[in-house]
Amino acid sequence: MRLDPKQLTQKENYKLMIGSVLPRPIAFVTSMNQEGIVNAAPFSFYTAVSTNPPMIGFTVNRKPGNVQKDTARNIQLKGEFVVHVVDEANVTMVNETATEFPSEVSEVEAAGFTLAPSEVVKVPRIRESKVQLECKLHRIIPMGGTADAPNSDFIVGEIVQFHVQDDLLMDGKINTDQLQPVGRLAGLYYGNIGETYAMPRKSYEAWLEEKK
Repeated sequence: MRLDPKQLTQKENYKLMIGSVLPRPIAFVTSMNQEGIVNAAPFSFYTAVSTNPPMIGFTVNRKPGNVQKDTARNIQLKGEFVVHVVDEANVTMVNETATEFPSEVSEVEAAGFTLAPSEVVKVPRIRESKVQLECKLHRIIPMGGTADAPNSDFIVGEIVQFHVQDDLLMDGKINTDQLQPVGRLAGLYYGNIGETYAMPRKSYEAWLEEKK
């Protein structure tokens, strides 16, 4: 079946995308508004974009009327934020923060999370996350829509401090089995890691040798 995105609605394209690009890691982001209220929200259009310096990027869709969501607006205002890894232990609480709370209500308090001070940025971290990435804003790129009314904001941040739970680290690597990360699937579904396996990468010479 062939489907032309230009002949589909935005909602139809969205459904096809979230059913095709998966599983998606979740950026659970804390930011702070002008009054010092800490906002927390999950975003599953999320990826690593650079290792030198270490940088991550995630997309925040705009509300109807070309209105920025609290996270994008706060980050543009303050220039910093913290990204947390979502795992099996905290995913239910994270899902609760996806509720459309008013701007003056802190999702952190509503969901029962505990804040901890960050070391480099002013935005607090969430204790219930095993991995926390303090970030400084690199740039915000309006995406899609029109020049006057973008569809979303792609936020790129430089990681300025890693926080990793002690028992997760081994030889500088994070133990995935211990972390138990959770990803987003289509619709309202989430997925755990499940079975994992390794596949060594071959040199071109080894590949040629196997094909003989």
